[in-house]
Amino acid sequence: MSENNHESATTGKGRPTPSRKQQEAARVRPLVGNKSPEAKKAERAKARTERERTRAGMMAGEEKYLTIRVRGPQRRLARDVVDSQFTVGELVLPALFIVIIVSAIDTGSTQINYQIQLYTLLAMWALFLAIGANAFLIGRKVAKKLEQKYGADKVERGVRWYAAMRSIQMRPMRLPKPQVKRGEKI
Repeated sequence: MSENNHESATTGKGRPTPSRKQQEAARVRPLVGNKSPEAKKAERAKARTERERTRAGMMAGEEKYLTIRVRGPQRRLARDVVDSQFTVGELVLPALFIVIIVSAIDTGSTQINYQIQLYTLLAMWALFLAIGANAFLIGRKVAKKLEQKYGADKVERGVRWYAAMRSIQMRPMRLPKPQVKRGEKI
């Protein structure tokens, strides 16, 4: 009698066991999401406007849109010092363009061609040395200004290098865009 009572208490779960095919079909989910084409289009438009706003903010020099590498008052001062003066680094791309054009000239004489190549090579090395010296001097100038304004122990690490690297870039290619006119007193 006790066996009968035990069997009736554990008889089945009340429904048939689903097949493996049914279970796998129930677990299938889209990898990316199941969005309508209109929803995808609206999402792309929203992302595009956000990117445009971020880019415009970065170009304008707004602090919240700048990358971590260029944020802060000390980096801003370094940018202003670099942008307020002409730097030799701005001549790199135009000089390279001229060197390529001049070295492509064939005079017909091998001796003259070698002389042209030698002079352009020497001119480029002289330009590179001038750029290095100019970048070093700009870095020192920025460090002095920062020490005067914030104190010697409060100067952030890497600001001199940041100023030197910014001085090597051509002015129109600098990001964030220069906020100071050339020749302005800082």
